[in-house]
Amino acid sequence: MHGTRIPLAKPDSRAVTIRLARDPNDLMLVTAIRSAVYLAEQDCPFEEEFDGNDMVAAHFIGYVGNEPAGCLRVRFFGDFAKVERLAVRHQYRRSRVSFKLVQASVDYVKRKGFRKIYGQAQDRLVDFWAHFGAKPLGHNRKITFSDFSYTEMLLEIEPGPDAITLDSDPYVIIRPEGDWDRPGVLDASAGRAVTSPLRDLALADR
Repeated sequence: MHGTRIPLAKPDSRAVTIRLARDPNDLMLVTAIRSAVYLAEQDCPFEEEFDGNDMVAAHFIGYVGNEPAGCLRVRFFGDFAKVERLAVRHQYRRSRVSFKLVQASVDYVKRKGFRKIYGQAQDRLVDFWAHFGAKPLGHNRKITFSDFSYTEMLLEIEPGPDAITLDSDPYVIIRPEGDWDRPGVLDASAGRAVTSPLRDLALADR
């Protein structure tokens, strides 16, 4: 999983790939997928689906072949991440894209060092989330919004051995989100010739 765009042509039209959204065009894809699923199929009001949290979240896009088929949103809080807004277009629900979207998000949260993932599952989808090890939170609170009843779920995880910490390579920390294993543009900038006229002033002030 990474954030670069998939090739324009793939040899297997059924191949499922997952990547992080990177730019406004990607957010348009997310909006289109969620509109098809939640606004069109579930008749969810626009302001309830697009709730003001999209610009402060990470978004995953799932492809079947070259076609954007599904998406998922992740938000971060003090000691947990929240996985939400999983949406898969109707014609791709027999593919593995929903499972791969969730697994990609779990791996991503582990890499960021979190130990808990919180979710609110439609009651009919509790078993789907249980497949990943999520369990009902246990305090019997019921939450209802946009005409559906939800069960609070908790998935406890262990950060991976490569989780990003304060001890991580500083260049890893400033790489593009999700692309931590590949040198980024700022890695390359450390080795190029100096171009800023302010560099000499900064050195003189030391």
